[in-house]
Amino acid sequence: MSGLLFDREHPKSQVVESSPGSPLADRMRPRSLDEVEGPEEVVGPNGFLSRAIAEDRVPSLIFWGPPGVGKTTVARLIAARTSSRFLAYSAIATGVKEMREVLEASRALKAKADQRTILFLDEIHRFNRAQQDVFLPYVETGDVILIGATTENPSFELNGALLSRCKVVVLEPLSPDAVVRIVRRALEDIPRGLGSRDFRLDDDALSFVAQTAGGDARRALNLLEAAAADAETSKTRTIDAALLADLLQRKILLYDKAGEEHYNLISALHKSMRESDPDATVYWMVRMLEAGEEPLYLARRIVRFASEDVGLADPRALRISLDAKEAYDFLGSPEGELALVEAAVYCALAPKSNAVYVAESEAKRDVAERPAEPVPHVIRNAVTRLMKDVGYGRGYRYAHDEPEGVGGIECLPDRLSGTRYYRPGTSGEEAELSRKLADVLEKRKKKRDS
Repeated sequence: MSGLLFDREHPKSQVVESSPGSPLADRMRPRSLDEVEGPEEVVGPNGFLSRAIAEDRVPSLIFWGPPGVGKTTVARLIAARTSSRFLAYSAIATGVKEMREVLEASRALKAKADQRTILFLDEIHRFNRAQQDVFLPYVETGDVILIGATTENPSFELNGALLSRCKVVVLEPLSPDAVVRIVRRALEDIPRGLGSRDFRLDDDALSFVAQTAGGDARRALNLLEAAAADAETSKTRTIDAALLADLLQRKILLYDKAGEEHYNLISALHKSMRESDPDATVYWMVRMLEAGEEPLYLARRIVRFASEDVGLADPRALRISLDAKEAYDFLGSPEGELALVEAAVYCALAPKSNAVYVAESEAKRDVAERPAEPVPHVIRNAVTRLMKDVGYGRGYRYAHDEPEGVGGIECLPDRLSGTRYYRPGTSGEEAELSRKLADVLEKRKKKRDS
């Protein structure tokens, strides 16, 4: 079976030790929950998972968290500590047909020998919502305990029926202190880690690893292992921040353009601009650009913000945003990115109004919910004699010929007469627009009443 990661028939035995030639991150996998860095309420001595394993009643679970926080490790520990047969697969390399065969075999084993199966499926979000239905009858009857691991938000990627039958365990990125503890353990551990080689990291170097890892233990240990190899080549036992920075010329940020983190970051940028916070605006802009976000995507979001959140309170925001896009087109990366940051900062500091956005939304609602209202005869164009005879254009007043500049005619359909979609705010230039609108409305009313 192509997607099988491992099959443990004797789960009460210890977790199989990695070979000496395995990567440091693999050799340093925790051997018990005591070594796992994670939420106390989950993996602590009195955490629910510790209790569930001790009582041999692990429920179906969904581990949700970024890479390197222990999702697979905890699953392997469950394999070693429970009295269930344990199978592990990756959804990347496994099809639904193969998974159905595994589930049927597990059901048969339970019926024949009362043997439970814990099925671990890494990257479970790779199965679409319809494919996930394959697990439902087996999880429902308890023939299989499903443990799925995902880096994506289960609310978006897993179907509701499956979610309702599983407990979601959220594993957050590891704290810098937790990463430091993991690195220290690897430096001191003799049989599995680097303890026999007497490497030294000062506080600055440890802090560099912790910050660069981004909450990912695997990334931290991979960096440590690379630094150790480089130090040995240089015949030194000291690993300092300069060496680490040289190895890691550019910090690789956690970022998936198609995943939840993408939407989290663009939301952070948009809301920072809306909050008129230029510092946060610059941070999130740079964070996304450094992570490899397409600059023109950000340019589109800034232009949208200029219309949606600044609007007519400062019409220059839209022009500046479009100019920034043009500047980026001309300069390219990285020089042109500064123009995008400039436009974002301008939008952050501009007076805000969503009056145009609200007007559009309310008009869209009426267009969608109401029947297609006829155009009032007074503003129809009478291009034929028949049209004129039936009243097209009758009563129309040409605004330019009127002393007040308005004809007082009603341009909305009869059923929407008097509706106000655009209601300018009091910020920036909309304060003046509000005054102008009130003046125009008064003139139109007087004209109609005369």
